[in-house]
Amino acid sequence: MFELLILVIVGYLGVGLLVAIPMAIRGVNRFDGAARDGTWGFRVLAIPGLAVLWPLVLLRWISAGASS
Repeated sequence: MFELLILVIVGYLGVGLLVAIPMAIRGVNRFDGAARDGTWGFRVLAIPGLAVLWPLVLLRWISAGASS
């Protein structure tokens, strides 16, 4: 049971990294005007948070893309 929990957490974070990296590079420019001028250091620091919250930021990214 513990192995399954670890596998689910690793899978969740793996998908999170797949979403967070392109989000930090390009996606954040679409829905946050303040982050548009963010430095690379800011973008690297945002990756862990984006990886953990990937379902929310992905929905926001999709909705921002649909509205623009």
